[in-house]
Amino acid sequence: MSYQAGRHFLQIPGPTNTPLPVLAAIAKPTIDHRGPEFGQLGREVLSDIRSIFKTAQPVIIYPASGTGAWEAALVNTLSPGDKVLMFETGWFSTLWNKIAKRLGIEAEFIEGDWRSGVRADAIEARLAEDKAHTIKAVAVVHNETSTGVTSNIAAVRRAIDNAGHPALLLVDTISSLGSIDFRHDEWGVDVTVGGSQKGLMLPPGLSFNAISEKARAASKKAKLPRSFWDWEDMLAINEKGFFPYTPSTNLLQGLKVAIRMLHEEGLENVFARHDRAAEATRRCVRHWGLDIQCQNPAEYSSSLTAVRLPDGHSADNLRAEILTRFNMSLGNGLGPLADRVFRVGHLGDFHDLMVTGALTGVEMGLRVCGIPHRSGGVEAAMNYLSGNAGPAAQAAE
Repeated sequence: MSYQAGRHFLQIPGPTNTPLPVLAAIAKPTIDHRGPEFGQLGREVLSDIRSIFKTAQPVIIYPASGTGAWEAALVNTLSPGDKVLMFETGWFSTLWNKIAKRLGIEAEFIEGDWRSGVRADAIEARLAEDKAHTIKAVAVVHNETSTGVTSNIAAVRRAIDNAGHPALLLVDTISSLGSIDFRHDEWGVDVTVGGSQKGLMLPPGLSFNAISEKARAASKKAKLPRSFWDWEDMLAINEKGFFPYTPSTNLLQGLKVAIRMLHEEGLENVFARHDRAAEATRRCVRHWGLDIQCQNPAEYSSSLTAVRLPDGHSADNLRAEILTRFNMSLGNGLGPLADRVFRVGHLGDFHDLMVTGALTGVEMGLRVCGIPHRSGGVEAAMNYLSGNAGPAAQAAE
């Protein structure tokens, strides 16, 4: 491709834009990962990251993608032949299910429709049937990145409790952590899986397991093979701020700054900013006359919006035209949604003008591709945003 002037709009639902202060921290000289300077850095990030998960318990940091943290959650808590109950919400819940099966875990999948979140009542009913407690864990995705659907994790916790079942609760927050309110301790989650490349505003390369006391106790009895992912090796040396093998030193420098930025803005303000961008996007989509993949308004994601195109129109062709003509990347449809939906990411480091700029690019693309729509969707988004100013604007008034 020839050079395209101006800023590229990265509007996929992750990786997201990395802010300049984080990039500057990552670009600092690499330090000795066994030296005292790194020990101080390690202690700070290992302590401070707990506030993002809203937990007082340990958070383990891996030099890996979120997929690695999926595997770590499973191998540290389960044994060969154990049964885990999962719920199909989309592409990423399906991938986690496949990983479990490859590890020798019996993964039972409750079928979903890719337009709705986890049904807590179905979880409760299945656990109530399991009188022998053969199900050792329930594993669900908080925010399904392929569909733009957010599930009610507190309701899943209540379902497990209502069934009187001892199963562990494992939750994927890869596309919600730092973007949508999540409460590891309050919601009784045993293992929370996270990644660096979305709401935490970092490049890919770090992943996380926040763990409860119950999960750590289970790990002492779990029999699945583990070495790189072993929690105990991590926890033993993490106390001094170090890692059992070479960590992603420069990404940890960036993580320190990203955590500070999230707290300077205030987590509640961060979540409100994402809520506002998501609602503006949905109003725009509805004005166009297009369909939102998520069917239940109570489950709308604040990290991204997946948009369905009318039959006979190619979402991939639309994305390609928008990239070529307007220098903007949108998320593609995955699995059965391939070429049927496009995904607009509105998470991480962004503000209202970036949201309206992205929506303008989509509306121009719809026009170029001859996709039926009602023009003026961007104005509907602007009308909403101008009447719902964020904290920065309110402070200036």
